[in-house]
Amino acid sequence: MDTKKSQHKIEPGDWAQLGAVPDKDGVNFALFSAHAERVELCLFDDSGTIETARIELPEYTNEVWHGYIPGLKPGALYGYRVHGPHDPANGHRFNANKLLIDPYARELVGDVAWSKAHFGYDLDAEDKDLSFNDADSASGMPKCRIIDPKSYDWKRDRSPGIPWSRTIFYETHVKGFTQLHPAVPEKLRGTFEGLGDKAIVDYLKSIGITSVELLPIHYFPDDSHLMDKGLHNFWGYNSLGFFAPASRYYGPRGMDGFRDMVRALHDGGIEVILDVVYNHTAEGNELGPTLSLKGIDNFSYYRTLPDDHRYYINDTGTGNTVNTSHPRVLQMITDSLRYWVEDMHVDGFRFDLGTILGREPEGFDQRGGFFDAVTQDPVLSKVKLVGEPWDIGPGGYQVGGFPPGWAEWNDKYRDTVRDYWKDTDGTAPDFAARLLGSGDVYDLRGRRPWASVNFITAHDGFTLNDVVSYNEKHNEANGEDNKDGHSDNRSANYGAEGESDDAAIAEVRERQKRNFLATLLLSHGTPLLLAGDEFGRSQLGNNNGYCQDSDISWVQWENLPRSAEELRDFVRKLTALRAEQPLLRRDSWRDGMHVTWLNAGGGEQTEEHWQDGGGTTIGVHLSREDLRQQDDVWADVLLIFNPHDGPVPFTLPQSPSGAWTLALTTATGDGAQTGINDEVIEMQPRSLMVLRPQ
Repeated sequence: MDTKKSQHKIEPGDWAQLGAVPDKDGVNFALFSAHAERVELCLFDDSGTIETARIELPEYTNEVWHGYIPGLKPGALYGYRVHGPHDPANGHRFNANKLLIDPYARELVGDVAWSKAHFGYDLDAEDKDLSFNDADSASGMPKCRIIDPKSYDWKRDRSPGIPWSRTIFYETHVKGFTQLHPAVPEKLRGTFEGLGDKAIVDYLKSIGITSVELLPIHYFPDDSHLMDKGLHNFWGYNSLGFFAPASRYYGPRGMDGFRDMVRALHDGGIEVILDVVYNHTAEGNELGPTLSLKGIDNFSYYRTLPDDHRYYINDTGTGNTVNTSHPRVLQMITDSLRYWVEDMHVDGFRFDLGTILGREPEGFDQRGGFFDAVTQDPVLSKVKLVGEPWDIGPGGYQVGGFPPGWAEWNDKYRDTVRDYWKDTDGTAPDFAARLLGSGDVYDLRGRRPWASVNFITAHDGFTLNDVVSYNEKHNEANGEDNKDGHSDNRSANYGAEGESDDAAIAEVRERQKRNFLATLLLSHGTPLLLAGDEFGRSQLGNNNGYCQDSDISWVQWENLPRSAEELRDFVRKLTALRAEQPLLRRDSWRDGMHVTWLNAGGGEQTEEHWQDGGGTTIGVHLSREDLRQQDDVWADVLLIFNPHDGPVPFTLPQSPSGAWTLALTTATGDGAQTGINDEVIEMQPRSLMVLRPQ
């Protein structure tokens, strides 16, 4: 259709309101494209299958195509066709036969129904992406829905505003966490509403969680190569819409279910953190589909090789890299972030492959445009910002390299703690640094201990149970001949690969789980707990569940062994201790804390002791004079660690009160132990102790 045949009148509109923005009289449309020659807006019926109008946007201002349609209402479905040069050698991949998703679409209806029509080139051509495919893709494309983001009644919803020093992240998946939960109504399982169910909120509160970190919930398609194998993109690290929730998690209330979930978690005092993927999109490399940005203005939205714009810079390992050096692309990302904070009420973000966002043409720059934009933003600078500080590009490993105001996933912590509890020689010095907040990495430029997000496990890799149950990965179900996933797991099975009925193996595994959890929640920095680790969830040795929308990745809630509830109770004890005792959740490097490292002989650690590779049994005495006058608050605490597989005598330092009292031990599940008032105690194999003055 063309504008002459359309029943819709088109007016110039406003170039500054990007996306489809309704008001009481109509809808404004604005789309950035620096290299397009013209842009057509396609309107569809309620089913999304019949195109009812095709209207050329009449105005082009500051590289933005725009127009206003009086009388159009929220709920209408639309997409774009963008005309421009088909010149892949110079980075231009326009093809108006492809219906394109608006990057600013607030909601997407339908899924990508993969076919050859989704590709801008002829898949059978000899020169592949240099060819041109004139097949129309509209029938297999999701449609954008116009929504009024101000229509939801948030009532008196407010962010819990959890201080960083009290934050405990809990990484989970909307569907995987609730799909099998017996207390969640069946129709709500696997949905946003299900995650906001009272049973879930009460559970999270009961184990001491302050902040739920959700794997990606931005709209993403299923990868065609996975669907061919009967698998699905479960994790969601393949975004296609940065403003639109993934409709696969909708319950009966649709998009409002996301808002209901946020409000329910907030009512329970729990923050909502989104794992966001702004580093790449689902359009892949030059052989990928044309779904949105590639067809709108490929050269502007993506980074291409400086000397050959046909090809993409692939610092993400996924085929393309979003070009945050372009001001309009940077604006799109920051507009998206503000939308999720202001209109959807989320409390912060974890940035997948965050190093990408700090990349300029010359490399990573912590004073680059993205970091500058966020740091000065009056909205974004006040929410929790967490970077995954690596990518696969040159100089991509940037742990400790993010600017002030940011926290970072600290994989040094993960690797060191795993090695330490395997009693790897020479790990004591690094373990000591990780335990006390990784000051060697983060104590600069006014950054705080909380900048280190400490984790033992996360979605990518073994679960905690599997770290102590498998020597090798077992990813056969992924259909890649077990070649996918990490091989450097720093795990141990303690005598049998996988499940075992051997009581001795089971005992050491349970003790090691307690050691890992206690270390995590007693360390300075911000702990991140993987959902299900608190009761020993397993993925049967699969350390790369990205494609497992199945029992492998779903959290199992029923028919758990008694050890699961015992471990969960142990976690409750740990989170309560951390909440109650400032010595265990340090907020500042300059709080007057006195730190004394001890060796098993009872003296202070010397350089010679630290250099002794086998000297991994160590203790640390923490004290703060300013806490001595506070009731029920410890001014001193003694932590002792023994990763050896045999007992080690440990001479206790003098207690300020004359004797020490056991607060917690991992040697048993209930904390029971004797002989604490003795001058020398016997540290049980593979255990740690927390002692306070009597």
